[in-house]
Amino acid sequence: MSVTAAGATFLAVLPAEIPDKTILACLILSSRYRPSVVFAGAATAFLTQVIIAVAAGGALSLLPHRIVEACAAAAFLAGAVLLWRQKEEKGDEEEDVGRDGMRSGTWPVFGTAFAVVFLAEFGDLTQFLTISLAARFHDPVSVGIGATLALWVAAGIAVTLGWRVLKLIPMQWLTRGAAVVMVVLAGTSAYAAAS
Repeated sequence: MSVTAAGATFLAVLPAEIPDKTILACLILSSRYRPSVVFAGAATAFLTQVIIAVAAGGALSLLPHRIVEACAAAAFLAGAVLLWRQKEEKGDEEEDVGRDGMRSGTWPVFGTAFAVVFLAEFGDLTQFLTISLAARFHDPVSVGIGATLALWVAAGIAVTLGWRVLKLIPMQWLTRGAAVVMVVLAGTSAYAAAS
């Protein structure tokens, strides 16, 4: 393993990912659902994307851009619908599942976080950056480790901030606002798919 390749990848991927829509999605999801489950779903999606990037190399760029963006738009729209339908629950915050089965049930939240991050990250700048760095350094394992750690740090920051937002903004406002942001993200992905 090359520490130079891993470090260079980490330093290239982290600042590219921080302002990305997937990190915004992590922040939004973690403000409503258990942060640890959101992080687990997002981290698994990021790891999967890095494995695909370093294993498949340039082949990913051959996939139809419109299909990738349309799938990302559908995932964001589904997330928006789920958030909008949420009812604020009374009672114990530690309750695992709410009335609609989505409050903080592990698998639905994990699956939502995984799907949103996986689809939004597919063909994203950081994925292409990872592909390029793997080709440049000829060391897919080191590049994969650096990219994965950078993406996990970015997701960790978003999840930490999302959890703290709950103390400042009423849950109903946050849920509605998050749904609107998800609709905007769905719209931008749909626009990219149509372009």
